[in-house]
Amino acid sequence: MGRMNTGHAGSDDLAALRAALSVDDGGESALGWEAVRAFEAKHGIVLPEPYRTFVAEVTDGSYSGPPEYGLVGLAQLPDDWGADRPERVLSRPFPLTSTWLWEDDPRPWEEISPLIDQVCNDGSIVLGTDGCGMYWHLIVTGPHRGHVWNISGEGATPFGAEFGFTTADPGFAGWVKHWAANKPWFDAA
Repeated sequence: MGRMNTGHAGSDDLAALRAALSVDDGGESALGWEAVRAFEAKHGIVLPEPYRTFVAEVTDGSYSGPPEYGLVGLAQLPDDWGADRPERVLSRPFPLTSTWLWEDDPRPWEEISPLIDQVCNDGSIVLGTDGCGMYWHLIVTGPHRGHVWNISGEGATPFGAEFGFTTADPGFAGWVKHWAANKPWFDAA
């Protein structure tokens, strides 16, 4: 399995991301470093690599995917996100380090509902949706910084072979490469 480096964007990862997402516009669809740094300052975070360099130099979103409905831009949310959700606070640490299936949690809804709001809104950017309330998040603060998580109506699961469910490398580059190889998200036996 590949090693995740959230502090440095490797040229191999960036080349693989460009190829996987069919981005070859000379950076015209990228945000640029000034916009990325402004976003980070506004939210009190530093985006993990290689995603940070990807949105600054390659592209800010892609209709070609992943996920199913495309990669949304850095400051955007998927169309089906909903306007009635709590405020997203990127600088608050993402609260999980392991899978949580809240639909199986025996605690009363009144107790777990605020915790679910934290999982959905704290410490992550939304990469996009596969529809049916299944969103992919890149964790930007907390112990799982740099990891991609699948968060749905049933629960939250980290993505990467070290967590089970998939054979993919961890992080944004591993997530995109797995999709580009046309593998199911959850392909571990």
